[in-house]
Amino acid sequence: MNGADTAWMIVATALVLFMSLPGLALFYGGLVRARNVLSVFMHVYAIAALMSVLWLVVGYSIAFGSGGSGLWGGLDKMLLLGIDAETLSGTLPEVLFFAFQMTFAIITPALIVGAYVERIGFAFVLTFSALWMLLVYAPVVHWIWGGGFLADGGLFGETGVRDFAGGIVVHETAGLAALVIAIVLGPRRNRTTTPHNPGFVMIGAAMLWVGWFGFNGGSQLAADGGAAMAISVTHISAATASLSWALWEKIKFGRASLVGIVTGTIAGLASITPASGFVGPVEALVIGFVAGILCQEAVIGIRTKLGIDDSLDVFAVHGVGGIFGTMMIAVFGEGAWVAQLGGLVIVGVFTVVVTYLLIKLVGLITTLRVDVETETNGLDLSVHGERAYELNS
Repeated sequence: MNGADTAWMIVATALVLFMSLPGLALFYGGLVRARNVLSVFMHVYAIAALMSVLWLVVGYSIAFGSGGSGLWGGLDKMLLLGIDAETLSGTLPEVLFFAFQMTFAIITPALIVGAYVERIGFAFVLTFSALWMLLVYAPVVHWIWGGGFLADGGLFGETGVRDFAGGIVVHETAGLAALVIAIVLGPRRNRTTTPHNPGFVMIGAAMLWVGWFGFNGGSQLAADGGAAMAISVTHISAATASLSWALWEKIKFGRASLVGIVTGTIAGLASITPASGFVGPVEALVIGFVAGILCQEAVIGIRTKLGIDDSLDVFAVHGVGGIFGTMMIAVFGEGAWVAQLGGLVIVGVFTVVVTYLLIKLVGLITTLRVDVETETNGLDLSVHGERAYELNS
């Protein structure tokens, strides 16, 4: 065990959890109507709790077990049986590696929340998220990070698919799942209202930005120069994408908005994620600058041209950003074109098919979409019996 690596990874684990609680909850919560903000908080918080338990019970074993095959890790690490404080994974206590990866298993299904806000059944959220994490996310983790068939020495030879911190594993899977569920669920009955609290959005985005240092820097699994570079390029990409989004918004619409600039931040963070362990600051500038424009155009295309109510732009920002960043690894010569494209296609098709089947399956046993009255009155009071703000008497 290396003490410095362990200390850094404890910090990184806390930072990644901080991304979900409260970062993502605030970011998404500020974007919805006032009568639905608590439902968003509830979704993210409940998903965090449920994914933690499921990751312990079987998710970690599916992803990183050693008793399976190229498709899944088997069940030898269920409930962390046989693993104690002295068991190592590289230079780290394996229980710490488990905890770090658990925070990824929390935020990935939580990202999907942005696609179905203001109209989804709460029981559906929990059931779908549980099955999706175990049947989509955990297997994909194994394929790329757990020594599965897309890793080095697998289907694409010695190089394998390059995905440092989750462009495919996290952002493509969550983005495509969000797109599928938004299409099946259908649009909100009123899509034209503005975010109820842009301040929440900015605070949440700032928390995500800080937490992303653990997300990408921690993926080095060591306290070394690679982690330092990953943090630096992450910050440069986020900053550049913030500015390019605001600039493009100003050129197209005549003003740069707070919600816009912070959404650009997230686009830059998602785009640098897969490449953060392979590129330097100049490449990060390029990735961030393009991401701020590319993801903004994706938002416009999905909302207006396709008419899909991916309510908080999960696919346009996370999905498109993650896919773009994954391909930029090949552009900069740090990965093989065939492996990068092949990994995206294989994981993409798998995610879309299994997500669709899970939506239909879970929809048979619980309510997919709330009724008209509940949607009109808001989920906070109708479903959870609370409201975020007391009305003036």
